[in-house]
Amino acid sequence: MAHQGKVQLTYVIIAPPDQVKEGERIFASHAPWMKATHHRDGSKALLTYDVSRAPELSNPLDPNSAPTGSTVFILSEVYETGAGVTDHFGQAAANWQDFPALLKWLGKCKVSGLPAAPIFNSLW
Repeated sequence: MAHQGKVQLTYVIIAPPDQVKEGERIFASHAPWMKATHHRDGSKALLTYDVSRAPELSNPLDPNSAPTGSTVFILSEVYETGAGVTDHFGQAAANWQDFPALLKWLGKCKVSGLPAAPIFNSLW
């Protein structure tokens, strides 16, 4: 399903080796919380949720380059509208038990991303 006009939350988190297990623990907690709390219909609907992980490469354009030792976590969520993103952050602060741990962990990692970016190209 194409998502043009929807809103995407995406974060790329580069975890040093000593922070990988904590990232795995946090995302293991995150997925069931998302499933239990997020809207599936209407303006706040969560349309897609994906978390991926791979070794950080010394040359991100060369899949055969040497790993740096860090791990890259990619979080991508697509919402029907920005209201879903607002609801997401409100719920995280109010009822996700690992939200404080997430904030602490992010402070130990390199983080890049956006909480709400309109999707302008989308296929299928």
